[in-house]
Amino acid sequence: MNVSVFGIGYVGLVQGAALAEVGHSVMCVDVDAAKVQALIEGTLPIYEPGLKTLVRENYQSGRLQFGTDLAAAVRHGDVQLIAVGTPPDEDGSADLQYVLNVAETIAQHMDRYQVIVDKSTVPVGTGDVVRARIAEVLAGNGRSDLTFDVISNPEFLKEGCAVDDCMRPDRIIIGTDSAHAEEVMRELYEPFNRNREKIIVMDIRSAELTKYAANCMLATKISFMNEMATLSEKLGADIEMVRHGIGSDPRIGYQFIYPGVGYGGSCFPKDVKALIHAATAVDIDARVLKAVEARNNEQKTTLFSKIFEHFDGALQGKTFALWGLSFKPNTDDMREAPSRVLMEALWKAGARVQAFDPKAMEEAQRLYGEREDLTLAGTKEAALKNADALIIVTEWQTFRAPDFDLLARQLKQPLIFDGRNLFDPQRLGKRGFTYVSVGRQTWPHVVDGGMQ
Repeated sequence: MNVSVFGIGYVGLVQGAALAEVGHSVMCVDVDAAKVQALIEGTLPIYEPGLKTLVRENYQSGRLQFGTDLAAAVRHGDVQLIAVGTPPDEDGSADLQYVLNVAETIAQHMDRYQVIVDKSTVPVGTGDVVRARIAEVLAGNGRSDLTFDVISNPEFLKEGCAVDDCMRPDRIIIGTDSAHAEEVMRELYEPFNRNREKIIVMDIRSAELTKYAANCMLATKISFMNEMATLSEKLGADIEMVRHGIGSDPRIGYQFIYPGVGYGGSCFPKDVKALIHAATAVDIDARVLKAVEARNNEQKTTLFSKIFEHFDGALQGKTFALWGLSFKPNTDDMREAPSRVLMEALWKAGARVQAFDPKAMEEAQRLYGEREDLTLAGTKEAALKNADALIIVTEWQTFRAPDFDLLARQLKQPLIFDGRNLFDPQRLGKRGFTYVSVGRQTWPHVVDGGMQ
């Protein structure tokens, strides 16, 4: 099947490469000529495990093409995938200008029946808006005789394992009221639907809401656990023990109940805001979602608060080693990353940061440029040199088993602020470290007037 993908961002590139991998002929187009040329030369705009090989092999095979000719893409595709960004407006609503621009482009150049697919995360009702815009353009061009269907087919990719999510999806949501369009989509996704039935067909509006509801549910689990972590600290409990206790309940499960420093990235913050806005537009007070967002914003400040308290506010001139810049492991994405909130607070307080991340160093350089109070270290060990403390923000595998003797030698004092609870507090306490984590007691700590 011939497939055209509009937008070579995170979703468009991964989905396009996956479709090419199973044999479809895929043309990915973007208005950013520099991005397209870089892809042709083998340079990807994002880091995602396994993606570079997938893109390179399918480009070399000819099944995957990159270009800027939007009209050629419309002519190429039997299915047109819209995978452009929907950034938040100032009021939190999703900005649909790029989606509608692509819809107009398709309408201007289509010369036969088309299946037009919204892969972008869009508000409920966008399918109707896209359908109306295409019909309007066709009518203006005297081509009202052309037929088309608009489909909602939301993506459920997790950064860090997006290739596997595409190649082995746990569900494929198809929102349509057209039997013919449903059959086209079933053919498109047949290679991914062989070992069990993964396709779920529903109306367009339900499909659009499913995407938002899924992300907001996961964000809610994270914020709930972070609130329990704060409560655990005040009550003298250990949130990690609590996590094991509730995660063993199959109704709850262990996924997305890790306490930490808040969620970030391109999806959860934006989608929570967008659903709050959508609810407000229909006179619903989204109290749960507002609380989720408020808790997350507060949680991103938790490490700074612990650092500020430990040093009695005297952060001027202090230097901190920071491990982890990306919002989660296995990505270079720093959008809405907790590391940014922390670093900017430390800088405002007069402190310096020596940072290391396995993949996000170039992104940090792009975001912050040259600063006297930021050093981007070449290794995690180099970031430690003469720092007043180590701060862990992202749970990369390479941070999980460090050389603690080296840490003690390199740091001015054996002090760790761990935003991801990677280590055992008592074990570090016995090694002579002061260990401050999330939802657990600081070790060593005072018990009955003495140190434990």
